[in-house]
Amino acid sequence: MASILDDVDKRTNLVGENRLEVLLFRLNGPQLFGINVFKVQEVLSCPKLTQLPHSHRSTRGLATIRKKTIPVIDLASAIGQPQLEEVTDNLIIITEYNGTVQAFLVKGVERIVNMNWADIKAPPKGVGKNNYMTAVTEVDDKLVEIIDVEKILSEIIGADMHLEDEATILDKDGNTMKFLVADDSYVARNQVQRTLEKVGIDSVITTTGKEALRVLKASADKGNDVPKEFSLLISDIEMPEMDGYTLTTEVRTDPRLKDLTIILHSSLSGNFNESMTKKVGADKFIPKFKADELIDAVKSVLIEKGKL
Repeated sequence: MASILDDVDKRTNLVGENRLEVLLFRLNGPQLFGINVFKVQEVLSCPKLTQLPHSHRSTRGLATIRKKTIPVIDLASAIGQPQLEEVTDNLIIITEYNGTVQAFLVKGVERIVNMNWADIKAPPKGVGKNNYMTAVTEVDDKLVEIIDVEKILSEIIGADMHLEDEATILDKDGNTMKFLVADDSYVARNQVQRTLEKVGIDSVITTTGKEALRVLKASADKGNDVPKEFSLLISDIEMPEMDGYTLTTEVRTDPRLKDLTIILHSSLSGNFNESMTKKVGADKFIPKFKADELIDAVKSVLIEKGKL
C-alpha cells in the first residue's frame, strides 16, 4: 500500500499551478473522503497499537513506525461516525500537519486523483459550521468530502492561542490597521481573527482565494488604494477554487494590487513552501498555528515594509 505514494516527490510540482492531488479513502460505508497528497507521508496497514490512558476518545493508541512513536486517530470517530472496528484490519494514513506527524485510521484507500483547485468547491452553505468538511468535489460522478483536518486536530490536540504580548498594534501614524484573511477552514479563520483582535487589528474574512481576490479587485474598482486599505493579506495555501500561491500571483500581476503585503500561512510545512513563497512573490511564509509566531511574523513584515 505504501507504493501508492512512491512518486510523491514528483507531485510537488503541481503546487503553484492551482492544482493538487487528492488521496481518496473510505471510513464507514461507501462515502468517499479526501485529503491533499502533499500532506501524506505514507499509507500502511495498521500495526498493533499501544493504548494511551486518558487520551481523547478518537485517539486509538500509539504506533511505532521506524522507531518513531505516532498517535493514531480514528478519523471516523473524529467526525462523529461510529469507531472503526478492529484496528489491525484497517489502514493508517501517516500525515504531517502544522509541524506534527500523526496517523489517521481509515477503512480503505482508493486511489490518487489529479485535480484543479477550480474543481474543489466550498461546502454548501446549508451544512452549517459543525461539519468536518473544508471542501467538496466530484470524482467519477461521486461526491468527495475533503476533510477539515485542522478542525479535527484543534479538537483533539488544541492550538497555541497564547500571546506573550497583547499590546495594541497600530500603524506608524497611530491608526488601527485592517487585514484581509483568506482561509477555507472555519477553525483556522477564527484562530487568525481572534489572534488579530487581541492586538487591536481589524480583519475582513474570506473563505477562498477567489473570494479574497474579488474583494481586492472590487475595492480597486472603486478607486481605493488597496495596499493602504489593507495593511496585510494573510492567506492559507490550500483553498477551494484558488490556492494561496495562485492568489499571490494574481495580486502581483495587477498594478493596482501589486504592492500589497502578503503572508502565506499554512499547515503545509517544509522548505518547499519557503521557495514557492519567494517564487510567487509573497513576503513571508509561516506554518500554522501558534499565535505568538503569527504576530511576530506580522510585526516583522510590517516593519520591513515601513508600516510600523
